[in-house]
Amino acid sequence: MTTLRHIRNFSIVAHIDHGKSTLADRLIEHTNTVSDRNMREQLLDSMDIERERGITIKANTVRIDYSADNGEQYVLNLIDTPGHVDFAYEVSRSMRAAEGSLLVVDSTQGVEAQTLANVYQAIDADHELVPVFNKIDLPASDIDRVAEQVEDVIGIDASGAIPVSAKTGEGIRDVLEAIVHQLPAPVGELDAPLKAMLVDSWYDSYLGVIVLVRIVDGKLRKGDHIKMMQTGARYSVERVGVFRPEMQAVDDLGPGEIGFMTASIKQVRDTRVGDTITYDKNGAEMPLPGFKPSLPVVFCGLFPVNSAELEDLRDAIEKLALNDASFTFEMESSTALGFGFRSGFLGLLHLEVVRDRIEREYNIELITTAPSVIYHISMKDGSKIDLHNPSDMPDLSKVDYIEEPRIKATILVPDEYLGEVLKLCQDRRGLQKDITYVGQRVMVIYDLPLNEVVFDFYDRLKSVTKGYASFDYQMTGYREDKLVKMQILVNEEPVDALSVMVHRDRAEVRGRAMVEKLKDLIPRHMFKIPIQAAIGGKVIARETLSALRKDVTAKCYGGDVTRKRKLLDKQRAGKKKMRQFGKVDIPQEAFISALRIDS
Repeated sequence: MTTLRHIRNFSIVAHIDHGKSTLADRLIEHTNTVSDRNMREQLLDSMDIERERGITIKANTVRIDYSADNGEQYVLNLIDTPGHVDFAYEVSRSMRAAEGSLLVVDSTQGVEAQTLANVYQAIDADHELVPVFNKIDLPASDIDRVAEQVEDVIGIDASGAIPVSAKTGEGIRDVLEAIVHQLPAPVGELDAPLKAMLVDSWYDSYLGVIVLVRIVDGKLRKGDHIKMMQTGARYSVERVGVFRPEMQAVDDLGPGEIGFMTASIKQVRDTRVGDTITYDKNGAEMPLPGFKPSLPVVFCGLFPVNSAELEDLRDAIEKLALNDASFTFEMESSTALGFGFRSGFLGLLHLEVVRDRIEREYNIELITTAPSVIYHISMKDGSKIDLHNPSDMPDLSKVDYIEEPRIKATILVPDEYLGEVLKLCQDRRGLQKDITYVGQRVMVIYDLPLNEVVFDFYDRLKSVTKGYASFDYQMTGYREDKLVKMQILVNEEPVDALSVMVHRDRAEVRGRAMVEKLKDLIPRHMFKIPIQAAIGGKVIARETLSALRKDVTAKCYGGDVTRKRKLLDKQRAGKKKMRQFGKVDIPQEAFISALRIDS
């Protein structure tokens, strides 16, 4: 077992694309943790979707052995974390397992919104920070400017920042030395009762649930009888090991070490992230402070295109939920789409990742309904309801007021695009809170309604700033506003999958845009189809899709006009009857496209 003073636990934090995973690759390569034959890019990003999109979704760990310049042997436990705002909860968990962080900043782009958010999480977790300026091999690299930004915006000393190029490997040795000499060693007692923090858990089809643990006090060995302090569940440890990055069994894990254990646990739900593991007998008295549970903020319906695949979809969703504690689901049915699942996500990227994984790994075609957020509805009789799906909205005459979730958005943008960003935030009902200049860039803080952000705010922000803006948000609470449910009626039948909650002042514009779009998306039928947007019983926008007409008079050559008139009247009567009983087929693309509306 390694002594405490020779262990360093650290995470790498940065904005998206600033080079965290590449830096992790170089640290692993430089210390010969993985042989050259097995080395590949983005080694710790094991999911196909991570490698394809070039993003980290799950935090991964690896144990590195390093012999320092002073001749001593150290064990470094590296936790590579995601950079995207949707996976911030992964970052906060990883922080709790480590004592320090490498703060990676791209020396060509400087401090971005997510850099700030992650630094504040590290400071909250009492981390020692080592600034690392990456991408110094690029011609646009400007270390002095970035150092000034780090000091101005974040407020930490950047004079000892380490310039590196994670691509070429330049400066990697300096990073390893800084980890050993600048980051603190963990603290813990070997003779105390076992206290281990459950950092993460996932399902493996051979071993059952694998639990990632950080030992704080005591020792964890194979054969130990343990219990989870939150759930009270008891298990016997079957194997203990570390990641290098493949699993490697060890005899025991001592204080300060990060590793894994298996104990024939059947369900990931039995292992709550943030729980404390201790001995079943003579265990610890007090649990460790856990993490705030991650709460889903965006909800949408997932329906199979082929209704016969419902059971396959249930199976796929249950398997994904095994490895993702923040993804929630429950059964729901819709008149337009049949049976499916109402699912909760941490944000739109999380939704896209889950949807892509279901379609790719389980080969099920999906229809996803419009993403929505949770509204708090206060009824006139004093009761309160949480509304997940706009189609479940109660009768408006019984509703006292509706509250919607708000967020604090931090946007960093070059000053030439400031006007566009302010206009976009005003259009989305934002309230400006703060605006500060950082050199050539501006940091804008806005209070925005979450339902205006979840759909396409990020895409719009990127397009109006030509990709130069960075964006981060956190939930701030609920506030009352003039919200109404807008329904779309096709052939006078409400389509529940297209119901949305909108602000009363913008309902007409949004309704008109949706009916115009649907007119182009729904194929023509043999009868006229009215497409309407309505609030309650009042229609606020309407378009009519004209009917397909067969030329019934083609066989009449000349002759009396009354013959033609008679045939046309007969056709008109048939169409009228058909419109009463006709069913309108709305294609899958129409649902998705109608909801992607540029304001």
